[in-house]
Amino acid sequence: MLNQLQRRLDALAAQDALSLLFNPRRGVERETLRIAPEGRMALSGHPKALGSTLTHEFITTDFAENLLEFITPVSDSVEQLMASLSDIHVFTQAHLGDEVLWPLSMPCYVEDQNSIPLADYGSSNIGRMKRVYREGLKNRYGAMMQLIAGVHYNFSLPDAFWQHWSEGDQSSAYMGLLRNYRRLVWVLPYLFGASPSLCGSFLGGRGHHLPFEKRGKGTLFLPYATSLRLSDLGYTSSAQAGLRIDHNSIDGYIRDLRQVIATPSEEFAKIGVKVDGQYRQLNANLLQIENELYAPIRPKRVTERGEKPTEALERGGVQYVEVRALDVDPFSPLGVDEDTVRFMDIFLLSCLLLDAPVLDNTQWSENLANYQATVLEGRKPGLMLQRQGQPLAMADWFAELLPVWQRLADGLDAEQGGDAYRQSLAVQENKMQDSSLTPSARLLAAMDDRDNGQLGLALAQQHRQALLAASYRRWSPAFFEQETQRSLAAQEALEAEDSQPFDDFLGQYFQDLPQDVA
Repeated sequence: MLNQLQRRLDALAAQDALSLLFNPRRGVERETLRIAPEGRMALSGHPKALGSTLTHEFITTDFAENLLEFITPVSDSVEQLMASLSDIHVFTQAHLGDEVLWPLSMPCYVEDQNSIPLADYGSSNIGRMKRVYREGLKNRYGAMMQLIAGVHYNFSLPDAFWQHWSEGDQSSAYMGLLRNYRRLVWVLPYLFGASPSLCGSFLGGRGHHLPFEKRGKGTLFLPYATSLRLSDLGYTSSAQAGLRIDHNSIDGYIRDLRQVIATPSEEFAKIGVKVDGQYRQLNANLLQIENELYAPIRPKRVTERGEKPTEALERGGVQYVEVRALDVDPFSPLGVDEDTVRFMDIFLLSCLLLDAPVLDNTQWSENLANYQATVLEGRKPGLMLQRQGQPLAMADWFAELLPVWQRLADGLDAEQGGDAYRQSLAVQENKMQDSSLTPSARLLAAMDDRDNGQLGLALAQQHRQALLAASYRRWSPAFFEQETQRSLAAQEALEAEDSQPFDDFLGQYFQDLPQDVA
């Protein structure tokens, strides 16, 4: 593997392109529930001081009115990225009164999922569509699952870099990254998984096959688990379990995703689409829209107004990748720390630069099995994975990858100065050598005789105090207040200009779906 990497690095060095490779661009999206001081989820509406969830650049909501989502601008500086994320948190916490931000990926203290308030995006057609989409998610999978929070990591290389890439076009290179990510994604739940436990109420009486142990008043956990969020109890869908979206070309990816969106589902048809004048979902197909695909990584391009994600990909190719396999870091007020960000740069560069053979169904199944084994038993001593049909110890596979990551860390540090990337990699190497250093093990150790809810609330209060005491690092309160007013005015303008009936709007949106499916 090191020879593969060096060959590509030498080719880029010959074109004076290493500085472009070692200055990647990244952005973070962090989700978090608003929680009342006693620990229950907040039932209040989205604070007006935080602006419009439809049009605000940095602060919105995900599934529920109380499930905040923070979005940083794209940055070529890790320090600037973290400063942006910190400022968003600081401003938000300052306008939440005594509410706190839930620090765990898995929700707790939700007595009745029918009380979960769906996100409200106003009366414009696009706002109503976002609301109906969430109504569909609730009816298809249950509202509780939609409260699970994660961190998404958006990664790309500068546009100028691709002028020096001689091994296919930009989209092909990013699709190769996706294939290698699928092969190596088991690394992420081991290193960063932080949901080895959940509140018993999360299951809501659903059956399961997992040998849970109990702790505290109602916490269930698996002793070697890393991320129940990524298990079939978490943010997954049995309806999507058999989906195989092509990762071997961007054309195949677009084709397969469009076909799934256009394929009717007998199960979801039972829900109904529009019943007694009220929409229960956008349609009764396997996926309502592209965003419903629960994948640990997605190829992306920024969409233009009214454009579907697949249309954007077809128009301009892959612009960046969205990593979706990171749990919220419960020990960071920001949900992610700088070491994680730096390792993600190293990891994704390795996925880009290593050879990426095509994925067939056998390899797809093997990759998925490795992923789930690490999710459920990642800290089990001597855990074995499969590589090309042969057993391989997870620790040995990690050791094989380490020289590649070290070479990339050295290149990033040489370009950016200091040794922060090498230090970040050392942190991850220590986790592999000692599983007690992983977030999942640390969370169980910190729980002691408490349950998930008690620990989560204690951490949330600590983080609240830290955010209220923090200084702004990039922006100012006036900057956010201006964005609040701009976003509110932008939503009002959208609502004022909408004259098309909502039924016609939806019909037009879905009119180009392929019809040649069963």
